[in-house]
Amino acid sequence: MQSFLEEVVAEVSRKYTHFEDLIFILPSKRAGTFTRNSILKHIQKTVFAPEIYSIETFVAHVSEIDYATNTEQLFELYKVYDSLQKGEKDTFFAFSKWGQTLLQDFNEIDRYLIDADQLFSNLSAIQEISIWSPEAKKTQMMEEYLSFWNKLDKLYHHFNKTLLAKGIGHQGLVYRTACQKLSAYLETQKDKIHIFIGFNALNAAESQIIQTILANLKAEIYWDIDTYFLEDPIHDAGFFIRQHQKTWEYIKKNGINGRSHYYKEQKKIEVIGVPKNVSQAKYVGHLLTTLHQTNESLLRNTAVVLGEESLLNPILNAIPSEIPDVNITMGYPLAKTPLASLFTQFLNLYINRDLEGWFYKPLLDFLAHPYLNTLLSDGQTNIAKMLSNRIKNNNWTHISVDRLLKATKNHPSIALLFFEGPATPDTLVQRCLSLILSLRDALSESNDTLAIEYLYRFYTLFNQISELLGQHSFIDDQKSLLSLYKELLVAETLDFQGEPLEGLQIMGMLESRNLDFETVILTSVNEGILPSGKSHNSFIPFDLKKYFGLPTYKEKDAVYTYHFYRLLQRAQNVYLLYNTEPDVLEGGEPSRLIRQLLTDESRQFDITERVAAPKILPNHKTLGKITKDKALMEVIKQHASNGFSPTSLTNYIRNPLDFYKRNLLKIDDVLEVEETVAANTLGTIVHDTLEELYTPFLGTYLTTQGLNIAKSKTSDVVRKYFAESYLEGDISQGKNLIAFEVVGRYVENFIDMEIAQLQKHQIKILALEQKLERTLSIPELDFPVLLKGKLDRIDSFDGTIRIIDYKTGKATASQVEIVDWEQITTEYDYSKAFQLLCYSYMYDNRHPINELHAGIVSFKNLSAGLLPFATKEKKGSRNKNTIIDRQVLTKFGTELKKLILEICNPSVPLEEKEI
Repeated sequence: MQSFLEEVVAEVSRKYTHFEDLIFILPSKRAGTFTRNSILKHIQKTVFAPEIYSIETFVAHVSEIDYATNTEQLFELYKVYDSLQKGEKDTFFAFSKWGQTLLQDFNEIDRYLIDADQLFSNLSAIQEISIWSPEAKKTQMMEEYLSFWNKLDKLYHHFNKTLLAKGIGHQGLVYRTACQKLSAYLETQKDKIHIFIGFNALNAAESQIIQTILANLKAEIYWDIDTYFLEDPIHDAGFFIRQHQKTWEYIKKNGINGRSHYYKEQKKIEVIGVPKNVSQAKYVGHLLTTLHQTNESLLRNTAVVLGEESLLNPILNAIPSEIPDVNITMGYPLAKTPLASLFTQFLNLYINRDLEGWFYKPLLDFLAHPYLNTLLSDGQTNIAKMLSNRIKNNNWTHISVDRLLKATKNHPSIALLFFEGPATPDTLVQRCLSLILSLRDALSESNDTLAIEYLYRFYTLFNQISELLGQHSFIDDQKSLLSLYKELLVAETLDFQGEPLEGLQIMGMLESRNLDFETVILTSVNEGILPSGKSHNSFIPFDLKKYFGLPTYKEKDAVYTYHFYRLLQRAQNVYLLYNTEPDVLEGGEPSRLIRQLLTDESRQFDITERVAAPKILPNHKTLGKITKDKALMEVIKQHASNGFSPTSLTNYIRNPLDFYKRNLLKIDDVLEVEETVAANTLGTIVHDTLEELYTPFLGTYLTTQGLNIAKSKTSDVVRKYFAESYLEGDISQGKNLIAFEVVGRYVENFIDMEIAQLQKHQIKILALEQKLERTLSIPELDFPVLLKGKLDRIDSFDGTIRIIDYKTGKATASQVEIVDWEQITTEYDYSKAFQLLCYSYMYDNRHPINELHAGIVSFKNLSAGLLPFATKEKKGSRNKNTIIDRQVLTKFGTELKKLILEICNPSVPLEEKEI
């Protein structure tokens, strides 16, 4: 296959013998590199190289002014806006949101040589009509709104004058200036031959420049278009060149140079649907492996074209290691590096700091950043981890600088990151620069060269910001600084080093202009990506754009269509990948370009359509099983001798693996800050409060007067135990304040219930938070087994002993009533009944009795009163026996022994239960 550029160079070399007289102008710099290589292949002797320009560089050469960076444009535009706007003005942060859109509009106005005064006059009239009413008088807000639109022409002219005075311009201004200076350029280039190659969509300025040079100098233009698209009156791939055919005198006289007939040749085209972006990257890796194994030389003329450039990183990770040569035309965005988020988080911390300090969540995220962990670790101690644990342990929901410094004993890196006083933009930038230097020292020890390269680029970026802060006083708040940081960051890339003409090529859609490959792999061919859809990021309405000849989504779609089909023209093998699982962020359904291709009769025998998905094997969940080896049995024996608690045994009944993790291995839940009071913390506070309020009644009978005194102390006691259990958490507002009031109401309602009972009954408090234990006699085991626990309350109710367990959660009578004794150690639904019997069994060991009662007080079901343990002959029966006597305790002892033997049996594994 001969590429388009090689064909053009071959024809030019036949026509012209002196290359030093030629000036090649192409759409992109990359096309210029390939053109230079094609010239090298065709010439047989040493010659002076021709001048080769991209169109942007060529126009700047004609205009004799340089391109301003986007940041320079934004700053200059704000300075002009600030000088023209009277009264209330937007901050730089607010301005940057709409200033970018205005820059794009100014750029298009100049690139298309529009009469700006006429356009802005129409635009302000449209805005006035939109708020016009024949009856209502304009408000001040309306007047200010219209004033802004009426000043746009002044803003435009002043902005352009300011840039020209500095010898720079935005792209549109450079193009308009080039048109104005074109006559002078023509005078100096009469001996030169201009060759324009591979253009398609041209703005008005480019069209005027090229046509003028074609008409007045020795010049030629070669179009990269297939006859198939050119002769189809409705095919968008030939949309622009058909328009040029109608309007350009040069084309009417000389015809279309460069047209080809490759598209209808036989090709192998595969349209492949792949779920999600990462799967697309993996599939690209699979295709490359297949190509490499089939014919290694194929990869030398293969391109992976990314419809969505964010796929670069996963694509790089998916390239097979056996492929030696890879060239990447696009840079890796600095914003995608892990270091970018560190500075974003740092700046956001100070934007969101309030009078109480920092909210714990963003601070914990910042401390968890891998680079911060590198900085705050000396090999033995990790200050970041220690500080995170301190925040969680002490339940700090808001953290001040003082707390951080005291917790870390004024660690220098912590003092660098967290400081009191005003966090001005200049202060924050200097802190970022110091942070970079500290990180450099830490990373130098680990010899992480890539990370050090990141740091160098960020050091350069923050120095640039520092310089801008010195030049422009209007960046005076943290949000403006963050906006500037993101603005500069998005334009920065890390360039890959490689040989641009060798090996597998990875590029974006625009980089593929004028380049031809035998094998093309194109990703993300989804609607909303290729083409990008009906986006309208402009202040100029659609109808006004149409009237003035400015491009709309129709023209932008035609540009994508041309690039898409141009890639297919000379290619022999084409793989079009699209995402079968689209969402809002990743485009829509398969692109209309795929639909159009599938309905093309000339291609119907070349296309294979299929959906590729990773092989998914059915995931049969297998329940976990832990075999009791010798080491585990030792742990179980140790646990048995220390004592089984009712809670640990109910953990086993619920799920033996929970018992294994929590009670044997002591693996607790992940430590977290309780932003709002957790249920277990609430339960602890209720228990502690009732213990203190009822302690004065130990060994005595409850009295109405005494309970009323206890009730009056409730608020203070609850506050005291909140401080103990919730540590330094804030209960003065929000859900925590509600929780505080709820606990107080729980306790007061419970005391009111007891006062009501005293009208007919006598209640004597025998014990509170009583520690109980009982050594179990199990002859089958050769080691001691202890049952232990802490009982909330023991009292005498009209002479009958009662064992009472408090529950802050919801409990019902059915959970403490049993029919089948075997279920009490096999069904978790009866765990509350099991716990009551455990306490009764242990109490009987200390105070042998003939009978007692046991029950649960559920604070969420307090109206039901005490929910007593009971046995029934069958479910639903109203005949209940609430007495716990010798017979009941004997039956429970038998079931408890079975449960303990099962736990301690080496041949019975710990098997997971489905919950």
